[in-house]
Amino acid sequence: MSTNAETLLITLGRRYRPALMAFFVRRLSNSAEAEDLTQEVLLKLIELPADEIRNPEAYIFRMASNLVRDGHRRRQVRDSYRAEQAEIEERAADYIDPLRLLEGKEKLGLVSAAMAGLSQRTRDILLLFRVERMRKRDIAESFGISVSAVDKHLIRATAQLAKCLEDEA
Repeated sequence: MSTNAETLLITLGRRYRPALMAFFVRRLSNSAEAEDLTQEVLLKLIELPADEIRNPEAYIFRMASNLVRDGHRRRQVRDSYRAEQAEIEERAADYIDPLRLLEGKEKLGLVSAAMAGLSQRTRDILLLFRVERMRKRDIAESFGISVSAVDKHLIRATAQLAKCLEDEA
């Protein structure tokens, strides 16, 4: 930057910087961004030929207003893009792989077949313990058996389910 340009920047800065800062802070509520935009306006002023500007103050604040508007548009585009990306990611997370779905149905069929092979009492005890999350003591009381008998039913059921699933693998 030449000495004349530096002198001009200092002069313009002294004259317009406080008003530009107030203008940007009022519109953006962010002093760091206001400082950056003030510097940008002052640097753009240096690049312009001085004789082309008839009303420098109006020109400076028109430029400042345009920078605020452009920044707002950029933020809107960025926010819109981020929202679209979040929606795409959300849809991708909900994607159900047909192969996984088929494998799940097959395993469910195997478990169902294995459950059908259990006695009614063993099946009921297994469902109460694993699905309903009942305590073994409560299951034993409801069936009128001991807790160790509940354990034996659960061991039998688990072994038969494991064997059935193992045979298919």
